[in-house]
Amino acid sequence: MTTLFISDLHLSPNTPEINASFKRFMRNEAIHADALYVLGDLFDFWIGDDDNCEFAQQIRAEFKRLTDSGVPCFFTKGNRDFLVGKRFAKQTGVTLLGDETVINLYGRKAVILHGDTLCTEDVQYLAFRAKVNQPWLQWIFNRLPMAVKTPIVRKVQSGARDTKKSKSLTIMDVTQSEVERVMLDHQVDLMIHGHTHRPNIHKFTIENKEMTRIVLGDWYEQSSILCIDANKFSLQAFSLDTEQRLFELVQEK
Repeated sequence: MTTLFISDLHLSPNTPEINASFKRFMRNEAIHADALYVLGDLFDFWIGDDDNCEFAQQIRAEFKRLTDSGVPCFFTKGNRDFLVGKRFAKQTGVTLLGDETVINLYGRKAVILHGDTLCTEDVQYLAFRAKVNQPWLQWIFNRLPMAVKTPIVRKVQSGARDTKKSKSLTIMDVTQSEVERVMLDHQVDLMIHGHTHRPNIHKFTIENKEMTRIVLGDWYEQSSILCIDANKFSLQAFSLDTEQRLFELVQEK
């Protein structure tokens, strides 16, 4: 049996190919897992738990089908779906996690997170993140009618895309010192995250101890899945249409 991790699918009504690949993954792969962890940015933007469009209902149904089958599913919010809330969890059966969560993976502790908080050089984004995650602001936004929320979200998305174009790749990547701080704080030698869209398995040393940082990939042009069992990590990528395996990084635990 394996535990599966995914992130950065950026699902929306405008991504039918990715949505179809996600559906196949949930029904053919996740259904056989010990557990599924979604590490943020499942959606290109989640406008709120009151979204009852056909797309939102279909995604909820896939999670409900999975959890009803007995597979536990855990959800860490990302920078695109920070408005996922208790109603979504109740409707789907998923368990919402905090920004940083320590889990036990077949006897080995790991800290899991979306990964945006590791990018400490992106000061502008972190300021935006702090603002939109204020409970009082989310309380107000969640009570606005959908007709009002939709144009606000479109404006935010447009601004984010424009801002991203002017940022260097270095700023948008993780800061190694922050990675080390988080791992030391949680006393773990394994970290799993997404956000940067740079799938890889990194090895480094802290205080003469070997550490592992696994970065999940996005689903823009292929599906990216991390499979972990009692013996190894397997970071895999598959074509969206045929589910053919494109590459696999394997490392013993």
